[in-house]
Amino acid sequence: MTSATLALVASIYAAWERGDFASVDWADPEIEFAIVGGPDPGTWKGLSGMAQGWQGWLAAWDGYVAEVDEYRELDQQRVLVFGRIRGRGKTSGVQVETEFVNLLELRDGKVARLVLYSNRDRALTDAGLVPKPAAGD
Repeated sequence: MTSATLALVASIYAAWERGDFASVDWADPEIEFAIVGGPDPGTWKGLSGMAQGWQGWLAAWDGYVAEVDEYRELDQQRVLVFGRIRGRGKTSGVQVETEFVNLLELRDGKVARLVLYSNRDRALTDAGLVPKPAAGD
């Protein structure tokens, strides 16, 4: 049985996989949005702050696509989302495909914190989990 938390997170990513980043009905009005690592790290507060952070991120890409590989419900309030992003850098023209991990924290049925990570180990550490050793370690 899918929890309400996991169902909400899956619905957000289903829209994003279709390229629909316009809806924010899932977000707490005071959401904390953060990008950890990558070319434009930062933290924004509230719906307008999140829009600003997303616009900066999405503006750097042509053909940006995010695909989810796994949802991992940590508890009733936190979900890690593992997946891959693809796109071409507008400035560099370089085609990129890389992994991502996002941490979503919910409060009262809304996402109160959304953190985008480009480094899996950092995401797992921040979520309080121990990263698995790399093969051969």
